[in-house]
Amino acid sequence: MWLKNLSLLNFKNYSEAELGFSAGVNAFTGDNGAGKTNLLDAIHYLSLCKSYFNPIDVQQIKQGTEFFMVQGDFENGGREDKIACSLKRNQKKIFKRNKKEYQRLADHIGLFPLVMISPNDISIIIEGSEDRRKFIDNAISQTDNQYLDELITYNKSLANRNALLKQIAEKGRYDPQLLEIFDEQLTTLGTQIFQKRRVFMESFTPVFNQHYSYLSDSAEQVELIYDSPLLHDNFAELLKKSLERDRVLERTTTGIHKDDLLFSIHGMPMKKFGSQGQQKSFLIALKLSQYSYLLQKKGFKPLLLLDDIFDKLDEKRTRKLMKMVSEEGFGQIFITDTSRERISRIFKEIEVDVRLFDVVKGTAEPI
Repeated sequence: MWLKNLSLLNFKNYSEAELGFSAGVNAFTGDNGAGKTNLLDAIHYLSLCKSYFNPIDVQQIKQGTEFFMVQGDFENGGREDKIACSLKRNQKKIFKRNKKEYQRLADHIGLFPLVMISPNDISIIIEGSEDRRKFIDNAISQTDNQYLDELITYNKSLANRNALLKQIAEKGRYDPQLLEIFDEQLTTLGTQIFQKRRVFMESFTPVFNQHYSYLSDSAEQVELIYDSPLLHDNFAELLKKSLERDRVLERTTTGIHKDDLLFSIHGMPMKKFGSQGQQKSFLIALKLSQYSYLLQKKGFKPLLLLDDIFDKLDEKRTRKLMKMVSEEGFGQIFITDTSRERISRIFKEIEVDVRLFDVVKGTAEPI
């Protein structure tokens, strides 16, 4: 699968742009703030119906205009699909495949799988567990539409249970039957989600270990562990045991919404003891493993987007990474960098062709 072309209207800092791509490596080079990352985000919209960086769609509209539109043509196994996303101020987002509008955006997720690596991803390591759960959910959702539906319904049931707990505290009226209904919903959905996350991690972890070992020349010992309350007890029992605590705190304190990934290096938390280069290598290994997972499940190569990938990586790891992603196991790649010379030199050294685009203040031209 590859993206043949991309067109933008009033998207972020672009008034208008038309770009044609190579099926291999494409690189956007230019100064910081020129709009390189915005091109990657436009591609992310076409694959996953939203921005990678900002959940508020209206903020993607170019200042002083009333709408944005992003369009692209994908080719996969001889089939071509035209994907279009548009938004007018004060109206709902419209998403179309071959001019037919989706009734549910969830139906698009996974058709054109994508993995993005960005400096913002450091939050997966240094921030709270929510970012790590999102990482797992993003990978599974692109291969299992039912999982996404289960997750959405679980979060609604969780919000309802939390609202009931708050109401009990405020009004003093305890409705055990209604609480039991919410508990059953959470138990059923939560157990299904847990089982899928556990199966995912069982296949994901060995691949992650291989990728990190390659990037670091096996110089560092790292560990990735899936942690969930459901590993220690069934969900129904966990809810019963935590009920008094839940009533005091007015929220559900146990369940798959507390799942986490534990990262370590040489037996110590990566967050505290990993250098910036080690943390970035860890993140890249996570994302490349996600790519391998999607490739295995979908049967074709996803898009790979690398934003400012060379920051905080030494020359040796950078060259190894570029050589790795340019080989047959990977498909179309989009890269951003401030240095055109660095991109040209690295890909010349590894003997891989790259299509270069010069990005200047919301314009992008092939070189």
